Amino acid sequence: MPISKTNRTYASRYKTDVSVDQTTNTGFDNTARLLVSGDGASSAASLSTVQLLVKPLNSGTADTFKVLQDSGTTVFTVDTTYNVVKAGLSQVNTLTLFKEMGLYEFSPGTLGYHYPLIANQMGMQGAEALTYDNDWGNGTDPATTLDVSGLTDPENAIAVYWYLDNDITLDSVRFLARCDSSNTLNFHLFSYDLDTSSNHGDLSGGVVHANGTVDATATTVKAGTFTLDTANIDANKVVIGFAENAGGTGDLSVSFNIKYHIR
Repeated sequence: MPISKTNRTYASRYKTDVSVDQTTNTGFDNTARLLVSGDGASSAASLSTVQLLVKPLNSGTADTFKVLQDSGTTVFTVDTTYNVVKAGLSQVNTLTLFKEMGLYEFSPGTLGYHYPLIANQMGMQGAEALTYDNDWGNGTDPATTLDVSGLTDPENAIAVYWYLDNDITLDSVRFLARCDSSNTLNFHLFSYDLDTSSNHGDLSGGVVHANGTVDATATTVKAGTFTLDTANIDANKVVIGFAENAGGTGDLSVSFNIKYHIR
């Protein structure tokens, strides 16, 4: 219940009054003005006829603006410390998105090589076309550069490049995997700089952002979550997912589910 002003002197309750901080007695107009208490103490809110502005008085203040159910459950939050707007009963970042990429019944051409996952919805003459390109190497991690002109099928690059429009932050990367034979599968998520000026389509500066491994079998579908190495990926990068059959050349099916938010 609000504190009653009944039978109280003005001197004992004037600080509880709220007024518009202005030198003239014009009240609300098109200019947002600070709401202050009766003794002139500032609030976090400014108000006009066209705008409600909320600005915390102290740095490091989280949950600057909140909307609650009548039960007290939070359904909307603006966190000005971490620049996040969260919504729903689960308070998920409102800029959360998902990206899927994968391979279906893919036959690795060579043991231990890294093969890129198809990242875009487009018609291909089968994922088998990717088996002819071993340009990502057979090291512990995929290669950090790519010369597109050296690919057997350069058009494959368009199928596997996820070209970012915005700065993003990875929240999680999950996978599903199955293999025709019992083999260890290694997974990576990389970002690269894309050449758009001279050697168009070439990649450089590869960075691993997530990785995982699973002992796959023919009779199971394994699920898991990657280890995140570096969560932030900047705009204009190309992101590629990779699968490696480290123990054989058995056909594999794998999908990545990438949960991220725009920064």
